[in-house]
Amino acid sequence: MPDTATKPAIQFQGVGKRFGDNVVLDGLDFSVAAGDRVTLIGPSGSGKTTILRLLMTLEEANDGLILVDGVPYTHEMRGGKRVAIPEKRRSLVRRRVGMVFQQFNLFPNMSVLENIIEAPIHVLGVPKAEAIAKAEDLLEKVGLADKRDARCTQLSGGQQQRVAIARALAMEPEILLLDEVTSALDPELVADVLAVLRNIAETTDITMLIVTHEMQFAREVSNRVLMFDGGKIIEEAHPEEIFTSPKHERTQEFLRAVL
Repeated sequence: MPDTATKPAIQFQGVGKRFGDNVVLDGLDFSVAAGDRVTLIGPSGSGKTTILRLLMTLEEANDGLILVDGVPYTHEMRGGKRVAIPEKRRSLVRRRVGMVFQQFNLFPNMSVLENIIEAPIHVLGVPKAEAIAKAEDLLEKVGLADKRDARCTQLSGGQQQRVAIARALAMEPEILLLDEVTSALDPELVADVLAVLRNIAETTDITMLIVTHEMQFAREVSNRVLMFDGGKIIEEAHPEEIFTSPKHERTQEFLRAVL
């Protein structure tokens, strides 16, 4: 097991990502320490969500290396060349990473409980009774204990997103990725979802990498904020500093527009 006390939970080393001629990430270098809660802000198209998709292996970088707990994730350097890592090794590292998406991605043909226990049983090999007990505990934490046997289609958007958060936590990830988790919700449903995430941030040591346009949430939950523009980090600081006295002109423009 890697020494997570000295190695970052997430590390990008010269990572580049292109879609045709469109450069989305340009030689990106950054790291997230274990237990940190880091929020990525910036205009649409600046590369924020692409970072999360690379960490979920939904996209693949064109250049550079990504390390999770010091372990190369999708590629490694061998004999001076960047080579792909076999899928079996990737999947072992991927288990450390969970993600909550904008669109909840729940299985509509399953109950709430079934959605949460499916992956722990079939991916991690957790005994069914243990998976159910864990799922019930998580549903209590996200305020949905009474929805255990409901179909996901019977739930509001905010309730579905809270189920999605419980489902991600059921895999006991070391790293939790949050991609605009409130953007598909009606405004009155946002507060409940953010309250659940605040509680996770306050009561666990899960490393969180967050993409959001909810600036107050970013300010309250993060211990570091990175401002992205044009596939690069142009400013990073503690939330209080970046939200009260941003130094970069582009950050100032962006925050004036969204606050």
